[in-house]
Amino acid sequence: MKSLKKEDLDQEVFDLYDDYAHSRIERREFVSRLSKFAVGGLTVAAIMGFLMPNYAKTSRFSELDPRLVEETITYDSPKGAGKMKALLVRPKNASGKLPGIVVVHENRGLNPYIEDTARQAALDGFIALAPDALSPMGGYPGTDDEGRTMQGKRDREEMLQDFIAGFETLKAHEQCTGKVGVVGFCFGGWVSNMMAVRVPDLSAAVPFYGGQPTAEETANIKAPLQLHFAGLDTRVNAGWPDYEEALKANDKSYTAFMYPEVNHGFHNHSTPRYDEAAAKLAWGRTIDFFKENLT
Repeated sequence: MKSLKKEDLDQEVFDLYDDYAHSRIERREFVSRLSKFAVGGLTVAAIMGFLMPNYAKTSRFSELDPRLVEETITYDSPKGAGKMKALLVRPKNASGKLPGIVVVHENRGLNPYIEDTARQAALDGFIALAPDALSPMGGYPGTDDEGRTMQGKRDREEMLQDFIAGFETLKAHEQCTGKVGVVGFCFGGWVSNMMAVRVPDLSAAVPFYGGQPTAEETANIKAPLQLHFAGLDTRVNAGWPDYEEALKANDKSYTAFMYPEVNHGFHNHSTPRYDEAAAKLAWGRTIDFFKENLT
């Protein structure tokens, strides 16, 4: 059988994967509903294998990259897990202190895709901190399915506090200027929105397809926002009109970008939801926004 391409699959397949990846349907139902697309020699196993992340083939940067200095640190999170672990990475040739970026993972822990994103942020001239919300459970377990199950057992508010504590840790780091922003994806997009609500001295927030705060919470935002949405992501996009209305009503600084004909997760280069053109455009806008607000 020839290699699958995302163009070979119906949009409903990606919608089903989104439901599965966000725990709205169980694996058994996911497999069952995929069966109707297993035609013409295409098997359910082949479809599932294609949809799942492939870190071995898609990781872009090594932990031994000579351009980077990285370490795993432990920091205090008294309102969250108590102790948290995080990847801390910065460019090796940096002179002086750097502005900081907290990089927030999806709903499955600090996987190789988010580690790659933190390394990219460092190569773009920042000191990046990528916490792992699965720290109290031993950390990212090696597969997204296991990671998603583990993260589902944690309290959402406590995890938010873990990332806020990560912000405070990075802000106080001896190699950070004290100006810190946040970027997050999916669950991390919600965290980014909520950090803008909860952290008065946050310098900038960039949520990628993240859940939105309430109108009352939006009134507390002080950081400028840059928001990225996937045109086919009807689930997250449903909340955007009310959020935008609240941002406008409270005279908040924000810019929003909608990327047509791409799926939730379009920035994640480890799955076929990835859209190279949209991802590169969105990341370029993100770095420009951080340079404008953090330097």
